[in-house]
Amino acid sequence: MAFEAYDDYEQSERVQQWLRQNGLSIVVGIAIGLVGIFGWQQWNKHKAGHQGDAANLYQQVQAAAAAGKNDNADSLTEQLQKDYADTPYALFAVSDRAQRQVQAKQLDKALDSLNWAEGHATDASLKSLTQLRIARVQLGEGKAADALATLDRMPPKSYEGVAQELRGDVLVKLGRPDDARKAYVAAKAALGENAPHSVQMKIDDLAVAGKQGA
Repeated sequence: MAFEAYDDYEQSERVQQWLRQNGLSIVVGIAIGLVGIFGWQQWNKHKAGHQGDAANLYQQVQAAAAAGKNDNADSLTEQLQKDYADTPYALFAVSDRAQRQVQAKQLDKALDSLNWAEGHATDASLKSLTQLRIARVQLGEGKAADALATLDRMPPKSYEGVAQELRGDVLVKLGRPDDARKAYVAAKAALGENAPHSVQMKIDDLAVAGKQGA
C-alpha cells in the first residue's frame, strides 16, 4: 500500500513537473489551434462573400448589356477584372465583352479580351472553350496559322466535334483540303446524330473540288 501511494505521488510530481516545463507550450498550442480554426472560418466567410460580390457584379454586367448599355457593361467588366480576377465571373464577363466586340467587328479587341480570359481560366473546360473562341476570332482575322496553333493547344477530346469542324475550316484556308476533310469526318463522327448538315456539306464540297482539280 505504501508503495502504491508513493507511486501515485511520484506520478503526480512527474505530471506537475512536466506541466511546469511544457504548460506554456500547451497553452500556446491551443491558442494557435483556436486562431487557426477561427482564421479558417473567417477566410471561408470572406471567400464566399468575395464570390457573392463578383456574382452580383456579373449580374449587373448582364443587365447593362441586355439594355444596350455597353459602355456601362464594359466599365463593370473592368471592375471585375481588377478586383475579382480570381473568380469565374470575371472570365464570364470578359468573354461576354469579347462577343460584343466581335459583333462590333472589333476583332483585335475581342482577341485581347479572350487572351486575358485564357490566361485567367483555372477550369480546364473553360480554358478550352476560350481557346476555341480565340481560334474562331483568329480565323475571322485571316490568321489561319495562328488559329491552327491555338486549336493545337486544346486537349484532343475537348469540344471535339466543334473543334474538329473549326480545324477543318482553318485547314481549308491554309490550302490543305485532304487534312480538312479528315477533320470534318472526325467532327461528324464526334457529333454523331447532332452533327449539323453543314459538316456533311463541307465534306461534299471538298470531294467536288477534288474531282474538279483532278
